[in-house]
Amino acid sequence: MDVAVIGGGPAGLYLSWLLRRRVPEARVTVFEQNPAGATYGFGVVFSDRALEFLRDGDEETLAYLTPHMEAWTDIKVVHRDVAMAIDGNGFASIGRLRLLDLLRARCEAAGVILRHETQVERLEDLADFDLVVGADGVNSLIRRERADAFGASEVLLDNRFAWYGTTKPFDCLTLTFRESPDGAFCAHHYRYEPGMSTFLVECDAATFERAGLGAMSDAESRAYCAGVFGADLDGHALESNRSIWRRFPQIGNARWHVGNAVLIGDALRTAHFSIGSGTRLAMEDALALVNAIRGHDAVAEALPAFEAARRPAVDKLVAAATRSARWYEGMGDLMALDPYEFAHAYMTRTGRVSDERLARVAPRFMADYAAHRQGVS
Repeated sequence: MDVAVIGGGPAGLYLSWLLRRRVPEARVTVFEQNPAGATYGFGVVFSDRALEFLRDGDEETLAYLTPHMEAWTDIKVVHRDVAMAIDGNGFASIGRLRLLDLLRARCEAAGVILRHETQVERLEDLADFDLVVGADGVNSLIRRERADAFGASEVLLDNRFAWYGTTKPFDCLTLTFRESPDGAFCAHHYRYEPGMSTFLVECDAATFERAGLGAMSDAESRAYCAGVFGADLDGHALESNRSIWRRFPQIGNARWHVGNAVLIGDALRTAHFSIGSGTRLAMEDALALVNAIRGHDAVAEALPAFEAARRPAVDKLVAAATRSARWYEGMGDLMALDPYEFAHAYMTRTGRVSDERLARVAPRFMADYAAHRQGVS
């Protein structure tokens, strides 16, 4: 079986290695438009629950990646200079470039053909392949060319965000909310290696316009954000890597496969970054697709089986991500809440976490929250 994988990100590389590992007869070629070693952004993060799919389905990869990850057991929500630790929320992070290097090395050792700096212009150029996998992100060639057949949709959310990095090593995943004269801002930040952290800045559309961020240069934009979060950065600068301001695209497809072509990762659907599941979903897609291929004799049978097995869990997670995104788009109105009420609203924003569940998962925080409410009343 000859397989073409478009896209050399986490989804494409992990899928390619898995295919060679678990379907040895597969001949896999990855087409990646960028040079090897080029990437955007800084770190990516996985919750403990997000890594369960590797514990269950691919312990070898979990063991391979774990030594290169930063890990912590709590998250923090900072509002009005009050930092509230929320227990029971373990996370691990890794630099995006480091992750790609590790996955690429495995692919090379497994015999995957990696064709960097190669732009696939048309799907018909891949007509000789038995299976074509679109792992090429939100601007997927396959999805664009066959948008009607896939039932593709895209909606841009209103909030603006920019993905920065900084040399300040934060001790855990932290959501810091700050008021500026122009409006409310949030920073999603966490370390991904001992001396580097991701620092993603988000604000609503009105704040973005009042601040004039759309007209600023990269340096001016970083300086403005460093001013908003000066108390949190402690003099560390913000660093840029294609850190343009953008709106989050909600990608969806009514059908996941057309003919011998199938979509995975962000090419298939996006989940808002506020639940930290984009890379997890992409890698889960890869594992599920390989399992479907192993369990069926023909591609025509494997692709519907992949969608049928995977769609229910994905739909639930994407729905939760959408509710989380809406919470952030209304965060300006929530800034009037006191710190503990604000943190509680944050933790229950997706509708999937009740007070009862939160008490089981984060008993320390809920005890503090209950004591706070008692003191207020």
